[in-house]
Amino acid sequence: MEVSSNRVESLIIFVLALPFMGLGAAFVYYGKEQILVFHGALLILAGLYALKLIAGQLRKSDEPVPLEYNDGVIRTAVIMTLIWGVFGFLIGDIIAWQLAYPGLNLDLPWTNFGRIRPIHTTSVILGFGGNALIATSYYVVQRTSRARLAGAITPQLVLWGFNLFVFIGITGYIFGVTQSREYAEPEWYADLFVTVIWVAYIWVYLATLARRAERHIYVANWYFLAFLIAFAMLHIFNNLSIPISLEYAKSYSLFSGVQDAMTQWWYGHNAVGFFLTGAFLGMLYYFLPKAAGRPIYSYRLGIIGFWGLTFVYMWVGSHHLHYTALPEWVQVLGMSMSVILLVPSWAAVFNGFFTLNGAWHKLRTDPALRFMALAPLRVKKPLNTAAQLGTSNITDLGMLYYFLPKAAGRPIYSYRLGIIGFWGLTFVYMWVGSHHLHYTALPEWVQVLGMSMSV
Repeated sequence: MEVSSNRVESLIIFVLALPFMGLGAAFVYYGKEQILVFHGALLILAGLYALKLIAGQLRKSDEPVPLEYNDGVIRTAVIMTLIWGVFGFLIGDIIAWQLAYPGLNLDLPWTNFGRIRPIHTTSVILGFGGNALIATSYYVVQRTSRARLAGAITPQLVLWGFNLFVFIGITGYIFGVTQSREYAEPEWYADLFVTVIWVAYIWVYLATLARRAERHIYVANWYFLAFLIAFAMLHIFNNLSIPISLEYAKSYSLFSGVQDAMTQWWYGHNAVGFFLTGAFLGMLYYFLPKAAGRPIYSYRLGIIGFWGLTFVYMWVGSHHLHYTALPEWVQVLGMSMSVILLVPSWAAVFNGFFTLNGAWHKLRTDPALRFMALAPLRVKKPLNTAAQLGTSNITDLGMLYYFLPKAAGRPIYSYRLGIIGFWGLTFVYMWVGSHHLHYTALPEWVQVLGMSMSV
């Protein structure tokens, strides 16, 4: 039965790889932009890599399926998390300097702030955050289901395909290849590629849950599933576009005017809601109890928070478009739902803190637990002006402090260094928000403080 399913999996991947190899060949042959030719070559190489995995899988299709968890792909995802994190934060540091000293743009198109900024956001949100979510979702679904990750080669293809998408995006920005849609800058061919990768990701997750040995689906998996399905829907509708030809990377959105603005912010805000909030709550609901050594305070409160977040968040995107041509009732709806969103948000906060009852003493020595305890609070606007920095990054770091010693089979290198890092990040993140408001009426000293802390 398992051998047959692996052959079906290989056949499906083979059928999906061929069109992208063909598209890549078309870019290489017809492309009049060097970056498009380069991206075409990457698509061809990605297809060849998939074919290599298929051939290897077919050669050993008669071998028994391992009974242990598939943790190899998780370790690779953690390594990619660290690589994208270092790169993304370094680029963020560079653009912080450029905001204070515009001359550092060097008057070159490739080093212009407008091209480098999306490299930072894509690297941090998708590269650093996305790989962390792939690693933790794979880890959590196996442990809570007591089942090996579904698919022989699909989990690995999902990981490398997603990272290829991020790489195509950031290399395109350098040469001006962008849709100019916030958090959705990659052009149509990259969007099409990652859509297929994302559907494969959903299949891996659902198929693993389907073979679970546990009757109940733990609440962390609910949040991960919401993130997977909602983000797929958001991505597809926001990136509906018409390419101008195979010779150029440019495409035009299917929407225009106020419809285009609403679609963009329906995506933009819910990307924060499901990618940077919902999915990271899934991470917290598993790793916080594990680090604390205590069960989650209330499973029911977790489910209530999940449904509240899932239903309400879908309606709040229009609060980015107050006092615009957007219909008044849509603006009021977005504002109202934003207020209601406090309920499921605080449900997660209280659930996390009540879980720590009886385990607060561990905060003195466990950096992983410190990061995870702080992260829910930073969802609140007064404590955090940059969602990906405040909540998701701190959760990422907590997960890494918990997971890396286990993956390496050795204790953490330095608890003292972890505590120093925690307090340093806690202090700095409170002051960086003003770097979004350079050259405005904001007092100069506040702008300088925000830039300095960003650096």
